[in-house]
Amino acid sequence: MKKPAPKESPSIEKSPFIQEKDILSDLVEKEGSSLLLGRYTMNEVIAVLIKRNFLNDARKRNLWPLTYELDSSEFPLQRLQIFYKEKAPENLIVDLKIKEGIFKLKVDLTQDIPDKKSGYDFLILDWLTLQNPLQRFSDEKTPLPGQNHPGLNLGKKVLDIFIYLARLRKKDALLAYPAYFHNALLFSRQFRFLNPQKEAEVMAVRKSFPDIPFKELAWIVHLECLRDRNNKVYEWQAEEQVFSLNKSLKSYFGSKRYKERVKESLKDFHFSIDRECYERKREAHYTKIKTQ
Repeated sequence: MKKPAPKESPSIEKSPFIQEKDILSDLVEKEGSSLLLGRYTMNEVIAVLIKRNFLNDARKRNLWPLTYELDSSEFPLQRLQIFYKEKAPENLIVDLKIKEGIFKLKVDLTQDIPDKKSGYDFLILDWLTLQNPLQRFSDEKTPLPGQNHPGLNLGKKVLDIFIYLARLRKKDALLAYPAYFHNALLFSRQFRFLNPQKEAEVMAVRKSFPDIPFKELAWIVHLECLRDRNNKVYEWQAEEQVFSLNKSLKSYFGSKRYKERVKESLKDFHFSIDRECYERKREAHYTKIKTQ
């Protein structure tokens, strides 16, 4: 579904006080895969973006007008893309894959989290890209792994939108599968891994190298130049990272047992950097980029 934004947006200046009751009017009666999460029209999605000032921020960055596309071919997984001016890969601003789903906890965690026989109901972020297609990287401004353009610096604001949406949908939590190590590190400001050992793993990598810049550490991990205590390559494996809204999940992450398991697991990790590996692979990577 493609819907170009009108020349006169519905809009930032004219509708500064949109109410939740207006955004959510008649949602119960509307269902279908052509709607975001089977419920929200694109006008309602735009209304939320207005309410949360996303469109204002886009205009400040000269990213205007906007075009929207919703792909529901793999429903319930949906892909929402937002483009600058017209739909084209080089104009991509937001690339979101999202779905709702019931998640059954792993057996080894059920002793610590009150069992919900039906499972926990999550809003799941399967993929998220935020970028400014009008900007390019340079020798001074280098990318993180997976980036094609500099980011929008709107990560927290966009995350707040998803938390807001999860609350509206009465979800137990917002769940993400961080594709890259640095995503997990960024999410860790508000999210926790269901698995305390995975929580400890990410903490241990960061704590092992407090003087190494965030971006450099991200590339060290991505280029597989980090070694574990057995001198084996550390490979990033995504697991469920959660922003809890459910009382029992909040209690789980705040519990003494969870914190103790994280603390104990920290002792199992020891990391070192293969500097020769990093320098060689980094040089090869940037040489490849410059020749493209």
